[in-house]
Amino acid sequence: MQGTITVAPLVNPAAFWARSPFVVPMDGKNLNRSFPGKPDGSAAEVLAYHLSRTFIEPTDYFLDLHAGDLPEALEPFALYDESPVEAQAREMAIGYGLGHVVRQTRASRTVGGSTSAVAADLGKPAITAESGQNGILDRAAVERHLAGLAGVCAHLGLLPGAPTNFVQPREHEGWHWLRTPVAGWWEATVFVGQPVAAGELIGVVSDVLGDGRHEVHAPEAGVPLFVTSSPAVVADGLLMGIARGH
Repeated sequence: MQGTITVAPLVNPAAFWARSPFVVPMDGKNLNRSFPGKPDGSAAEVLAYHLSRTFIEPTDYFLDLHAGDLPEALEPFALYDESPVEAQAREMAIGYGLGHVVRQTRASRTVGGSTSAVAADLGKPAITAESGQNGILDRAAVERHLAGLAGVCAHLGLLPGAPTNFVQPREHEGWHWLRTPVAGWWEATVFVGQPVAAGELIGVVSDVLGDGRHEVHAPEAGVPLFVTSSPAVVADGLLMGIARGH
């Protein structure tokens, strides 16, 4: 191996041990929406600040590995942000070898305050890679991440040889993250990875007896890459993320 690889296997231990989806238990904030953080902020902000200083700022390239959280079904994808180094980030995202790659513009950054977004703002080529779902330790999902890491390391010259896990992904320009205006019982009518047409019915929110039906339709054609799999949703709760275009 050439160069240095720094690995942080678990950056949010309080949430991990509490089995807490998305949020740091001490303040209820999503760590990956809290970057670059604050040295005198709440628990999530202080943690984000120290992770930014320790892992993001000193690095030349940055990768953040994720899986669908406890209430999420997920289709594997990689995400990168608009930046002066986005061409390098895109190559990393493609080299990771997953089926979908999503580009976010600064003007419509759906996933803000994340590690890879902050890295992009600092001029660091960075991606967020997602494989796995529903909080399950799935060996196939782990193997996808390991293959993706090997591919990116080969692409960057850290490991010898050429990437062996290359697939030509579908590339998407941005997202629609759909939320429900009402609390209730959520049932999706589509699956992750299944393309949807503009206006298509993609799910229904109702009360537990099936009344008060609120239909959710796709705002434009795209591919759902994650879907809330739990039937329990609160008002303004996230239902799914549709990557734009087929």
